[in-house]
Amino acid sequence: MILSNYLKNYKKTYFSFEILPPKKGGNIQNIYEIIEPLIEFEPLNINVTYHQQEVVYKQLDNGLLKKITVRKRPGTVAISAAIKYKYPKPIVVPHLICGGFTMEETEDALIDLHFLGMNNLLVLRGDPPINQKYFTPEKGGHKNTIGLLRQIKKLNSGKYLDEELQNSTATCFSFGVAGYPEKHVEAPNMKTDIRYLKMKIEAGAEYIVTQMFFDNQKYFDFVERCRKNNINVPIVPGIKPIRVKSDMRFIPQVFNIDIPEELSSEIEKAKNNKQVNEIGIEWTVKQSKELIKYGVPAMHYYTVGKSENIRVIAKKIF
Repeated sequence: MILSNYLKNYKKTYFSFEILPPKKGGNIQNIYEIIEPLIEFEPLNINVTYHQQEVVYKQLDNGLLKKITVRKRPGTVAISAAIKYKYPKPIVVPHLICGGFTMEETEDALIDLHFLGMNNLLVLRGDPPINQKYFTPEKGGHKNTIGLLRQIKKLNSGKYLDEELQNSTATCFSFGVAGYPEKHVEAPNMKTDIRYLKMKIEAGAEYIVTQMFFDNQKYFDFVERCRKNNINVPIVPGIKPIRVKSDMRFIPQVFNIDIPEELSSEIEKAKNNKQVNEIGIEWTVKQSKELIKYGVPAMHYYTVGKSENIRVIAKKIF
């Protein structure tokens, strides 16, 4: 099952969502508890995010600090396989990122995914770790998404890093990339961001999933810009409902996204996070209905570890 084929030939707007792997020490059951309430809405795909390693400092008994590299949310490949086994109908789409991986480690991950029959990917550069301001590629890794896309495409042609391999098997990955209706936080302007996006499509990406946005006009304008620049692949809107009051500070700061005045005013008047959650649900329902009327191929929701609000939204939409 190739996700891009469904997105290109859709007759109705599909439902899909994204999950976070549990933190190290967590239980796979926590993932099932997020997924289970949403299965009744027949998701086309379930995306599983990937997070690069982080550097932390542990204080020793002598007072010195020891630098430790940790991966706080490991297991994306295994979690993706577990979801595919437990829920065979949705297409499982693991994320593949540049950060924290050499090309050899990336190739090994791709081989594992190929052996598991998981042929759909969302390919991303990945954000810098929390304690880093700028993205720094791993030594021997990819510095941007385009390099990673080209590596996957070579594997699809049977070309591995070891050029002396005999009778190497070609993989059959289909992959999408991210798009930014309000531009990537590191892009100097929208024109440059669109140019980079077009390069990703030319490198083989078959669809786009957008960063979250709260003003649908941003998405409409983004689609128009893409089409004017001959980016003609399906563009799936990514949506995250506001759930708690702190989202008002966190989202604009981290993702460089505007929150419409109408929405922010309602949230400011809310007495508690329960009311904020209700406001977020109603705003997202309104957004979703307008986007579906516009004719989007799918609605993709970011759960960020919680699915109850997504379930309420899906019940009103799907």
